[in-house]
Formats: sequence, C-alpha cells, structure tokens
Amino acid sequence: MGNIFDKFDMKNQAVIVTGGAGLLGRQFAKTLAEAGAGVVVADLFSEKAEQVAVELRNSGFQAIGVQVDVTDKNSVESMVARTIKEFGILSAIINSAAMDPKFDSEHAGQHNNNFEDYPVEMFRSALDVNLTGMFLCSQAAVKAMLKNKKGSIVNICSTYGLVGPDQRLYEREGQPKQYKPVFYTVSKAGVLGLTRYMATYYMGTQIRVNALTPGGVYNQHDEIFTERYSAKTVLGRMADQDEMNGACLFLASDASSYMTGANLVVDGGWTAW
Repeated sequence: MGNIFDKFDMKNQAVIVTGGAGLLGRQFAKTLAEAGAGVVVADLFSEKAEQVAVELRNSGFQAIGVQVDVTDKNSVESMVARTIKEFGILSAIINSAAMDPKFDSEHAGQHNNNFEDYPVEMFRSALDVNLTGMFLCSQAAVKAMLKNKKGSIVNICSTYGLVGPDQRLYEREGQPKQYKPVFYTVSKAGVLGLTRYMATYYMGTQIRVNALTPGGVYNQHDEIFTERYSAKTVLGRMADQDEMNGACLFLASDASSYMTGANLVVDGGWTAW
C-alpha cells in the first residue's frame, strides 16, 4: 500500500493547467510543480503564461508556458501535442480556464447588466469558453491518457454552480445595481454534468474525472463585499489564494485513486447552511 505521502508524489508526470496565469491557475501550477510534475502553464495570454513558467523554472521546477485558445480545437490539440513532446506523457489536466466576472477592486462597477437585457451574444461567448472549452480540452487530453491507460481530469466548478448567486453581495447604496451574470451559474452547473458524464463514460478504465468547487477567494475585494461574503460562510472569512491547492493536488494525484465523478467542495461552509 505504501506511504500516503507517496501517493501525492507526481515525479515523472506532466500536468496541463489551463487558465494557468489566472488567480487560482498559477497557484495550481506552483503546487503541482512542487509535487514534482512537469507543468504546462496554458493561457490565452502567452506572455503571462510564460511569466508564470519562468518563475517556476527559476525556482528549480519543470515548466513551460503555452498559448491556448480553449474554444479552438486546433489550439487545444496543439497544447496537448506540445505537452507530449516536452514531457513524453500527460498525466492530468486542470481545466481552470474560464470567464469569471470579478468583483474585486480592479473590476469594480463593470457588472450592471440585468437578466432581462443580458446580450445573447455575451451569453453564448461565455458558454463557449466555460463549458465548450472544457469539453475540448478534456477531449484532447483524454486521447493521450487512453494511450497511457491512466489519467486524471479536474474540472474547476464554483459554488455558483451549486446554488444561485446572492445578488445582495454586489449591492452598494446610491450606486446602480450590479449582478453576477447568468452565464456564470449556468456554465458552472454544466461543468458538473460534464464531469459526471465523462466519469461514467470511462468506466472500467483508470481515467478519473472529478470537479473541484472553490468558494470565494480574497483578492483585494472591498470591505463591504468581504464582510458580507464572510458572514455567509461557516468559517467566517474568504479563502486565501493558496487554500485550494491541497484539493487540486489530491484530485490530480494518486491520493484520490478511488474517486471519480465526484465534486470536492472547498467553500468554508458556504453551501453547508
């Protein structure tokens, strides 16, 4: 059976992290690299992806930056091919790339679209990234995993894929109303359906598919939002940026070898009430 810590060891393995230059993506990339994996930091913005990869290499880890458009089948297949060329294997993929309307200080005042008037073009575009993109990345990755007869796919969901947004969090006295838009909940709920479909489809193989559902992660949110959000969690605070890392490594590694079709919720108790 071995030492439990050996199951978290990812030496001689390679992992793709889409959205790898994002808030959580760069955290996931660092964690997987620390566990010994060769990491592909894949992002729409090539300079940012390479910057994260350089930081990892400068710390003594194996990492490359790759530009990818998750809505483009050719781009996604090229990402996987580059991974195989560089590392000779694809052990896991973390599907973290997504359009996620932020309400931190950098994005304040950008979300005043109500449901009645929400543009269908924006809805379709977001679903293309958040759901179709995850489908395309998983589709390309699993072909490589089938050749190796093993692999782990980790799809990043959200608490708003489990419950509806509490729009009161975004209200500010004397300001126009802001809303977490409809596409986010719809697409993240779809992530769970895709996860369960793939998990059961690959029944009888060593390819496992699970979801990771983070709660709100603090990123310079204003005091009102932080207090309101924190009051809705059992732990009474937002997550630190590194508090999803253990769950990500668990799902990507052999530590979760008897787990597939599941959704691991790390939300400080937000959905426990």
